[in-house]
Amino acid sequence: MTTIRQRRVGKGTEAAEDQPSEETNVKPDGKIPSDHPGGKLWNILSLTVGGIVAISLGLLTSVYVATLHENDLWFSNIKEVEREISFRTECGLYYSYYKQMIQAASIQQGLHGLVYDNKTESVRTINILERMNVYQEVFLSILYRILPIQQYLEPVYFYIYTLFGLQAVYVIALYVTSWLLSGTWLSGLLAACWYITNRVDTTRVEFTIPLRENWALPFFAVQIAAITYLLRTHLQPAQERLTLLVVFIATFLFSLTWQFNQFMMLIQALALFILDCLDMLPTAKVTWLYIIQISGLLLVCVLQFFNSMILGSLLISFNTSVLIARTIQKNLKKGGLLNRLGKLILHALLVLCLTLLINKCIKKILILESDEHIFKFLKAKFGFGATRDFDANLYLCEEAFGLLPLNTFSRLSDTLLFYIYLFVLLLMAVAAVIVAFRNLSGSNQVQFMEKMEECTVTLKPDAAYSLVHTVLFGCLALSTMRMKYLWTSHMCVFASFGLCSTEVWKLILKCVHLYTSQRAQVIKYSVPIITLVYISYKFWPGIMDELSELREFYDPDTVELMNWIKSNTPNTAVFAGSMQLLAGVKLCTGRTLTNHPHYEDKNLRERTKQVYQIYAKRSPEAVHGLLRALGTDYVILEDSICYERRHSRGCRLRDLLDVANGHIMDGVGENEPDLKPSLYPRFCEEIKKNLPSYTMHFTRVFQNKTFHVYKLAKHK
Repeated sequence: MTTIRQRRVGKGTEAAEDQPSEETNVKPDGKIPSDHPGGKLWNILSLTVGGIVAISLGLLTSVYVATLHENDLWFSNIKEVEREISFRTECGLYYSYYKQMIQAASIQQGLHGLVYDNKTESVRTINILERMNVYQEVFLSILYRILPIQQYLEPVYFYIYTLFGLQAVYVIALYVTSWLLSGTWLSGLLAACWYITNRVDTTRVEFTIPLRENWALPFFAVQIAAITYLLRTHLQPAQERLTLLVVFIATFLFSLTWQFNQFMMLIQALALFILDCLDMLPTAKVTWLYIIQISGLLLVCVLQFFNSMILGSLLISFNTSVLIARTIQKNLKKGGLLNRLGKLILHALLVLCLTLLINKCIKKILILESDEHIFKFLKAKFGFGATRDFDANLYLCEEAFGLLPLNTFSRLSDTLLFYIYLFVLLLMAVAAVIVAFRNLSGSNQVQFMEKMEECTVTLKPDAAYSLVHTVLFGCLALSTMRMKYLWTSHMCVFASFGLCSTEVWKLILKCVHLYTSQRAQVIKYSVPIITLVYISYKFWPGIMDELSELREFYDPDTVELMNWIKSNTPNTAVFAGSMQLLAGVKLCTGRTLTNHPHYEDKNLRERTKQVYQIYAKRSPEAVHGLLRALGTDYVILEDSICYERRHSRGCRLRDLLDVANGHIMDGVGENEPDLKPSLYPRFCEEIKKNLPSYTMHFTRVFQNKTFHVYKLAKHK
């Protein structure tokens, strides 16, 4: 198993407010008029200082995570095989294609090897560019080959420095989003500081570098920043067109780099749909965003050789349904409160029915089954019936796909982020309800709303989008821990925006009858500065201690295994084993695999279940037949899986296999009444006894404290 061991040896006072107010002479877009004495110069100075701070924080974050990675692994000192093993599970698989492109005789041969790949899945030729989101590895490898840097920078460093550099883009995008929402770059500074001090819950890039989300989330943050700017009022046509172009490019890159893009953008489309129905966003801009999502995804579909999983995505079906439903129901935004509510309910039902119908038809035509495991998992997770499906249970038993642990909130509270986030969320939610009620009520309720005006904050379109975005992604994070990184980063933006917002403080002060323009401005700047001082005082020593702690990568058993495979097996040998380990086998040795961790293919899921029978209660003849059908020459058994203790009974891999095979589970505990004892002992345990019934099919050729490698007999 891979382990880490100890190594041996100032105040901003910008006038560029985003909101017009009664007391200050500002333009509708929030800028001090250029003819105001010193106004233009002050705006330029504020923009310059804010931009410098943004870039500086982005670069510092990049250096920070790169330093943590080096200090954790002593990456610069360990051998190449150890560096590659440190790219665990699916990270190693993705990086192997970058390595493959670098080592190819030419770019053309490298691309040909990806399009006609016969080493990732034995006895099959697959198109890697169609099946996986690896265009970033292709682009980076080509860039490395054509730039004159080979003598100065190793390929692995070019790769990881690019990912760490994207963290700078990520932080700058979060900073800019918060700045746009609040009108002050002090808000962006606070958002970036929260992102860094809550690093454990906002990113995992330093130890899962090639993971798809580490490529995709920076582009998603850029897209959100561009949408925030797009939703501002009084944009010039040229500004709007340029912003739409940025949104499209960011959406395209986000979609290209992560296979789960469609689910994230579906939530985003749902947020737009809700706000459009409540008259809180301009319909024309929402329509453009729907079209951009569809066109970006379809362009990725073309680049991925018409990947059927993209064509059958719920996002395309939903956005198409919304556009069709709008055409059918043309008078949605007319009438009184009850009339409007009735129309909206019918509209929502129409969109839902059309979405399901279109999606069902597409999947029927394309015979699409690539994503069925996701819906089985969701069905079981939310209590719509128990399942014995092996793939669904494999997800259900992983901590990353469980509920968000409660200790997450205690960590976020230490930096005051969670407390302030809840405070801002409550205020903005109340404002949103009032604004939505006013929009749906029409002229009949104007008098009532005028009475409420003193304690009501006007909700801008960009703030409204940010509110619904954070609520929906918060629900996703609470239900699935792995998705928390989409929420916590935006939590930093949302909380900092609320703390630096003139409108929020104006609302609070008016409600307690203490409002003056000067008092609101003083609080708007003093509270964030006090918060920044507190964060710096409490967390700076810890960050310094973290940066000074030196450790070392240490996994001698896996290193020994990889070296043995490279030295003692032919290049054409086919290996079977766990998905996580085989990704490392491909990266470190280049041998052919039977299965791997990229699970978005039905045939691969069936292969994996067959290979995993090595940990089930099956006869040696049955296991040998299953493995040989996949062309297997060697099988790797891991004691950490065979004798697993990490999961409780019912969630160990061997338990999932027993239940799927209709066998009772090992150990003390209940079993479902229709499960029966197996006629055979557990394969991974029994094979080590060297009984004749096993040795006639399997010969042990390698063994250490963690791994056992057996060569399969080739019977006629």
